[in-house]
Amino acid sequence: MKNVAVPKPSRRQFLAASAGAFVASTTPVAAPAENLRVATFRFDVTPPKGHGLCGGWIKPVVAVDDTLEAIGLVILGAGMPIVICAIDWTGILNSAHLEWRRALAEAAGTDADRVAVQCVHQHNAPFACLETQAIIAAQKGLPATLDVDFFRRSLDRARDAVRKAVARSVPFTAVGTSSAKVAKVASNRRVLGPDGKIAHWRGSSSRNPVHHELPEGLIDPFLKTVAFYSGAKKVAACHYYATHPMSYYGDGRVSSDFVGLARKARQKAEPGCTHVYFTGCAGNIACGKYNDGSKERRSILMRRLLDAIVAADAELEPRAIDRDRVEWRTEELLPSPRKTLDTGALRRQIADRSRRVVGRNRPSFTLAYLERLARKEPILLSSLRIGSATLLHLPAESFVEYQLRAQKMAEEDFIATAAYGDGGPWYIPTREAYPQGGYEVSVAFSDPSIDEKMTRGIEKLLS
Repeated sequence: MKNVAVPKPSRRQFLAASAGAFVASTTPVAAPAENLRVATFRFDVTPPKGHGLCGGWIKPVVAVDDTLEAIGLVILGAGMPIVICAIDWTGILNSAHLEWRRALAEAAGTDADRVAVQCVHQHNAPFACLETQAIIAAQKGLPATLDVDFFRRSLDRARDAVRKAVARSVPFTAVGTSSAKVAKVASNRRVLGPDGKIAHWRGSSSRNPVHHELPEGLIDPFLKTVAFYSGAKKVAACHYYATHPMSYYGDGRVSSDFVGLARKARQKAEPGCTHVYFTGCAGNIACGKYNDGSKERRSILMRRLLDAIVAADAELEPRAIDRDRVEWRTEELLPSPRKTLDTGALRRQIADRSRRVVGRNRPSFTLAYLERLARKEPILLSSLRIGSATLLHLPAESFVEYQLRAQKMAEEDFIATAAYGDGGPWYIPTREAYPQGGYEVSVAFSDPSIDEKMTRGIEKLLS
């Protein structure tokens, strides 16, 4: 694999009085809906044999159980084109995320700030950070986390797929929204004890019967669907649900896991409509209450999610948008890093050959992010409003509280939230979570002020 230098992103001048200041990165653009068109695309993003998975600290690719896809849509006629894309990767971070948005923007004839790229976050999948790979490539004895040539080929496929999609766009005349409760899939990973600290932590799977007996805890139990119509034809359906999307992983067998399999089953049943799945704010949500990690559980979880998708689809009622207005908004966020993170210490950990791979790879992700913050390269939050429906795009592994707050901020509207956009910050807990401790807090790169900054950004997007 070639050691490719990481280009410094060319961003519009980011002026801020403090590290946490927000600046509106675009002026909201509105347009009469009768001018709208919509196009859909999908293409393969399955990594080759031997490629690292989930940041390089689990078994690399040995086989492919089912392919990974990038799926999305382009909206034309509301100012410059708008692109929304979901990708079956663990994460896309820092300049890699910007490069994805630039590639899709180039093909659609728009600006990168009018593109949302969200990962579904399966773990037997690539975790793409160009800066991290450059740091690792400079060391000896560290396996690559990302094949840069494969990354570039994926961008080429993205450009080709979007160009072809735009050429076959159709009028966009109506939108439909619906929701359905998902039964026995999600549970909160963090169970507090009487002292307010983490007493139990249940991840994507658990064989501990106590974890199965504990309550679900705080979750968002509803799958939400937003559908796009051209006349009577349903062109695309975007489905949103908040849980870590893993039944089991770490065996080197690439899979879109139970959420991707549910999406593919729905796609097979309704081939004339492009189905897209987005993972919501699932930083503290997983399937540990209902999943013991056995292979049989994958199909059970898939069926439960698919039942909700089918139920939501059945409730869709398209509403004409001739008199509505379509609006794209963005907010830029520059978080403050945790004061405990030290670049010198991280470099020493990365260079220490006595440490395990995970003990060198993970600090590489942290260092890459701190260097990004030093360059004052912000994170982009965005929203697309169509009538009373808003698609909200948030970064990284945001806690479910942010999704629930967004719904309360705009209770009269239909809010569908996708997280796992720019994965640079890793976890984004709430302020209350930091003193509770636990895994998520231990690998969060931002200090507790991220809560107020994220919440303020969401408020601006939804106001």
